Amino acid sequence: MTRFGMLVFVVAVAAGVTGPFLLRPFGLYLISMWAVLTIAAIGLNLTLGYAGQVSLAQGAFVGIGAYTAALLTQAGCPFVIAFVAAGSLCFIIGWILGYPALRVQHHYLAFVTLAFTTLVFLVLRNEEWLTGGIYGINGIQRPNVFGWSTAKAINFYFFSFGVLAALAFATWWMLRSPWGRAFVALRENPIRAASLGVDTRRYTLMAFAIGSSLGGMSGALYAPLVQFIEPNSFSLGLSFSLLLMVIIGGSGYFFGPFVGTLIAVLLPEWLRVTEGYYLIVYAAAVMAMMAFCPAGLLGLIERSARALGGRRRPETTQALVGGADS
Repeated sequence: MTRFGMLVFVVAVAAGVTGPFLLRPFGLYLISMWAVLTIAAIGLNLTLGYAGQVSLAQGAFVGIGAYTAALLTQAGCPFVIAFVAAGSLCFIIGWILGYPALRVQHHYLAFVTLAFTTLVFLVLRNEEWLTGGIYGINGIQRPNVFGWSTAKAINFYFFSFGVLAALAFATWWMLRSPWGRAFVALRENPIRAASLGVDTRRYTLMAFAIGSSLGGMSGALYAPLVQFIEPNSFSLGLSFSLLLMVIIGGSGYFFGPFVGTLIAVLLPEWLRVTEGYYLIVYAAAVMAMMAFCPAGLLGLIERSARALGGRRRPETTQALVGGADS
């Protein structure tokens, strides 16, 4: 990491630590939601941005993780165990769901994951004996983690922020390992990757499984954050929102999910001053950005820096965007 990259990292961490003390309860809720959904977006970015596998199932994995954590904690299970169980269950399901990716690609795979999301939604809505059906599960308590209560909004934010930091560091480390290079090779040219000895079958499954596991862990934090979950929260709309977060920030850029989720969570709230028109303004802004900047905001920054600095990418921009091929 360059000096500029280290500076950006320190400033971001300082803002994340000191900012909550300046916010009101609803502001704390919003940035906690940002931290929770960023974890799911990191998982989708791993699957889509690095491994090149189109998935519309991330919202379903958030739902599976949320229901798993809620049911286990209400049964008396410690949150840490419920959190691990949610991630592990989604890892297993994601591994199984990855098998269709071995046979179909691109929009065909999107339809497979779309069908899976619909199936999960129907199970959550109809199996009342387990999920509570349309009535959902309420009264989800915020956890005590090793004796530390997260019942207060600011405490839960710091807990979510800490989990996000730990999972982001683990993902960053993995992407700079041989696994990360294999994922990028799989995205760029699967045939060439196979010819170089990359086990494309194994890495495709791993991309789905790890990305799904991050979605499950995000759901395990989502449940105590909102303290009430019901099937409509995890319908196809959430999967599209997560996909939008990854694309807005920059698919394949490490910091893309952080930026995209921040915009997707905060921009609709800022636009509420337009009253009934805020969704129209938000949708128009997204469409304009997709038309003029399909690589996302970090892609726009990188492209602008290349135009100003010539062929060589400035190290400051490289540190900021994280690189699409890192």
